[in-house]
Amino acid sequence: MTVQTLEVPSPADFHVHLRQGAMRELVAPHVALGGMDLAYVMPNLAPPIQSSDEAMEYVRALEALAPHTRFLGTMYLSPKLTPDEIRRAAAAGVRGVKSYPRGVTTNSDGGIEDYEVYYPVFAAMEETNMVLNLHGELPSDADKGICVLNAEPLFLSHLEKIHKQFPRLRIVLEHATTRAAVECVKRCGETVACTITPHHLQLIVDDWAGKPLHFCKPVAKTPDDRAALRDVIREGHPRFFLGSDSAPHPLASKYPSPASRDNATQNLVHNCGCAAGVYTQPVLLPLCATLLESFGALDKLNAYVSENGRRFYQEPATPGRVVKLRRVTEADAAVPAAYVHPASQGLDDTDAAKLQVVPFMGGQRLAWCIESA
Repeated sequence: MTVQTLEVPSPADFHVHLRQGAMRELVAPHVALGGMDLAYVMPNLAPPIQSSDEAMEYVRALEALAPHTRFLGTMYLSPKLTPDEIRRAAAAGVRGVKSYPRGVTTNSDGGIEDYEVYYPVFAAMEETNMVLNLHGELPSDADKGICVLNAEPLFLSHLEKIHKQFPRLRIVLEHATTRAAVECVKRCGETVACTITPHHLQLIVDDWAGKPLHFCKPVAKTPDDRAALRDVIREGHPRFFLGSDSAPHPLASKYPSPASRDNATQNLVHNCGCAAGVYTQPVLLPLCATLLESFGALDKLNAYVSENGRRFYQEPATPGRVVKLRRVTEADAAVPAAYVHPASQGLDDTDAAKLQVVPFMGGQRLAWCIESA
């Protein structure tokens, strides 16, 4: 008999982008709308979050917008970060530090190029039980043969080196997209885990090439790579779990015009391409259920969206918090085509595009919806 309802205890998303300003106002409440009880928030703002005070101030701002969601703060790995600041951050409740290689994704221009210089920081993190979150790609470099399709496999030696040097340091390889990454994490010890996004469980390279709404970093890879991600979720491996990497961008940034004028100088600015990011937050739990069912892993939903991540991050489920899902009917609405900031009312189409985001599978009907939370 086909399952008609599901109960998910205290779902948690361990990789979330919630931005700043009007975009933050729009998307922070979407964490709860998508069924999540907890959000582990990334620090790549402009400027990035580089201290414990900044991290906790950001968490408080998010709590003011979405008081029923638990937010966990992180800091950006940079030369400003010291072992003493790690200790202050751990005492204040900051949970992790995110590493971005220089220039590989949104707001990563201040990213790092050499991990060994951060060994004193990693030692302090190991000492204080903080988590190191690794964006697992190398910057593209044609002279070295590095491009978006092999940037992740070529990064994995850095993960293994850090893990060997700091075997008690808890490390999360973020948003894995390749079979090589899955196998690498499996080889590592119990202190190394991995997040997998729902959109990487669905997309392959053909789905983003020339299709801006599906373009993200790291890019989706081959059918075999996608099969490896699905297999490890179907397996229920305890060190693989949900980190959505839900990344909202204004519609104008996903479909940029060929050129625009700088407001200050009136000079013509040639745009270099669409922003990297797929937005899944407002439909996240029903999306996860829909995708896992599509490849025979619906029985692993709770492990993927709650149990495994909470176990690794040492974050117990909220007592009594259960989200109930039910199968959709023809009467249920499809995923909205866009989410629009209230301030966009009355603006022309060009301005309004700056205040709306398009969700993954917008306009399509998922197999599951939230009945109660």
